[in-house]
Amino acid sequence: MFLPAAPRPVHADGPELEEKLAAVESQLAALGESLRQRDSAGIDAHATELHRALAQAVDHFSRAARSGSVPPALRMRLASASGQVAAQRESLARATAALDRAIDVLLPRENAGLYSTLGATDRSARGGVVQA
Repeated sequence: MFLPAAPRPVHADGPELEEKLAAVESQLAALGESLRQRDSAGIDAHATELHRALAQAVDHFSRAARSGSVPPALRMRLASASGQVAAQRESLARATAALDRAIDVLLPRENAGLYSTLGATDRSARGGVVQA
């Protein structure tokens, strides 16, 4: 009978935490560069890799916190990376809102300014697809 291996213990002063955190920081930088270049393929690839790196880092940091303490320097870097993720998320939300406003100006809805039985007209009812 095969039993799954128990997760290896993570030592707070070990190189694994540093490695996982460095992967997150690297993917954050790569995603930021793809965002600046408006490289949609790069954004998709780096966002996927960032998600994977974050999941691994959180797992390692959680286990390290349970078995000991996380060094303050690594804790600060993790907090900084978390702040960068939040800033990129906010930036994307603002860009999306600006794009939605631009689309509304360029392609006004058929019933612009009218209300439906549910209240104000809602672009999301069309699913965000441009209709001709």
